[in-house]
Amino acid sequence: MSSASAALPQPGRTKAFLRLVMIEHSVFALPFAYIAALSAMYQLDGNIHWGRLLLVTVAMVGLRTFAMAANRIIDREIDARNPRTAHRELVTGAMSVKHAWTGALVALVFFLGAAALLNPLCLALAPIAVIPMVVYPYGKRFTNFPQAILGLAQAMGPVGGWLAITGEWSWDAVILGLAVGIWIGGFDLIYACQDVKTDREIGVMSVPARFGIPAAIWGARGCHALTTALFVWYALATDAGVFFWFGLLIVAAAFLYEHSIVKPHDLTRVNRAFFSVNGFIGIALFVCALLDLLVRGLTV
Repeated sequence: MSSASAALPQPGRTKAFLRLVMIEHSVFALPFAYIAALSAMYQLDGNIHWGRLLLVTVAMVGLRTFAMAANRIIDREIDARNPRTAHRELVTGAMSVKHAWTGALVALVFFLGAAALLNPLCLALAPIAVIPMVVYPYGKRFTNFPQAILGLAQAMGPVGGWLAITGEWSWDAVILGLAVGIWIGGFDLIYACQDVKTDREIGVMSVPARFGIPAAIWGARGCHALTTALFVWYALATDAGVFFWFGLLIVAAAFLYEHSIVKPHDLTRVNRAFFSVNGFIGIALFVCALLDLLVRGLTV
């Protein structure tokens, strides 16, 4: 750490840990777990079960926090060699590896505790949900398609949200999970384009590094087209109403906008596409899905 950075006031451990795991990015996957959970409640008895919804929130945030912390710990040496990520807390020393592992394990305990309080099936399947979260950061060391592992990890959110309410398997939730996983895998293809030069220099594997930025951008477009088709399938499978369909129009328009501002030769607006547009997609579809369920009879 340089003398200049050492002179800067270091944040408290909790604040540094929350920055490390980018807690605000829970907005990407959490709304879809809510959509699945609320849809399951609508089909179960038409009532919102606030206690279960709170446990779903704890489980989702806990698992995602563990996953992000593990990712940062495992990738800290790679991050140190990449100018874009060299400011991260484990690289600068704002957070020690010991404290990062402590935070990760606390988050994991919250996840397992919430799963145990939900139902036996959630607890039994909880360890399976943890596996891809740990495998993903290693993926860039042995496959050109680490985004596929990320997609699998993210696809479990809606499936878990449904299981949390009913304790039973649902193929409708699997459709929604696949849509979410392919969506997130797709925009991670775009995000990875920023690191092509560095990845090739240090041997990190990815679609952009192996096949080039244009291939990655077209791959992301294909992923988001498939995501839209899966959202439509989910709407048909669950007999969604007009508000949900309106939400899908918003999502489709957001995808078109995202891919209009990110070009193979112009990545200057990747952060707007990654953070702003994709965060908006999750929130917008959740709001529309909630309105749809309330109009159709879901009781608060």
